[in-house]
Amino acid sequence: MRFFIELSYNGKEYHGWQNQPNAISVQEVLEKALSTILKAEVSVMGAGRTDAGVHASQMFAHFDFEKEFEYKDVVYKLNSYLPKDIAVSTIFEVKPDAHARFEAKSRTYHYKISTSKNVFDYDFAYQVQLPLDVEAMNTACKILFEYKDFQCFSKSNTDVKTYNCDIKEAFWTQNSNQLIFTITADRFLRNMVRAIVGTMVNIGLGKLKPEDLHKIIASKNRSEAGFSVPAHGLYLAKIVYPDSIKKDTESS
Repeated sequence: MRFFIELSYNGKEYHGWQNQPNAISVQEVLEKALSTILKAEVSVMGAGRTDAGVHASQMFAHFDFEKEFEYKDVVYKLNSYLPKDIAVSTIFEVKPDAHARFEAKSRTYHYKISTSKNVFDYDFAYQVQLPLDVEAMNTACKILFEYKDFQCFSKSNTDVKTYNCDIKEAFWTQNSNQLIFTITADRFLRNMVRAIVGTMVNIGLGKLKPEDLHKIIASKNRSEAGFSVPAHGLYLAKIVYPDSIKKDTESS
């Protein structure tokens, strides 16, 4: 039987989601906890990879297990066992071929910027105290919808077959002294969101004009885009799946 597990984590102490040979990962800690609680070797497949220091307010993974169990009881035991920076929300059974990574219809990321020095979110938002032109940054967001190929924002030396992404939403909102960038797409390239945000910050600072984004994207060259903002301001916020993945549902 295959199960989906929904969780969240503070990525500060982890070297990303995926297992690493010489560093602690969220996947490793979750697998150890599940194996301990279920008293069997359990491996999990995540909905995607988050880099070192990146957070997730919603992450999904799937795992296979041959026996039935009480979901709420296991969730309670997992949260008692797991460290304070990882929390499990739900576990539910899905169809045997449902895949946490490949069946996701969209993913949403948030990037948080503090516009004034804040000692309480220092580890959870990028500090930019120079004035940012949010209107110009939102004008640049609209340009993203005109393109599909985002190679200019991708980390080099990746093994992807295509750099095409379908961006469904992208915008900045301001709440007091915090700016939040929201972006949703069917898929994301390695380092893509942090490179987009770095480029947007340069636009907000007046180093680039919104229309410069046309030339940057057309170049397909990472060096033409802006800097990569720090990982600690990035959050995987939402993953959407079709209803058809659930065992008791026949159509999406």
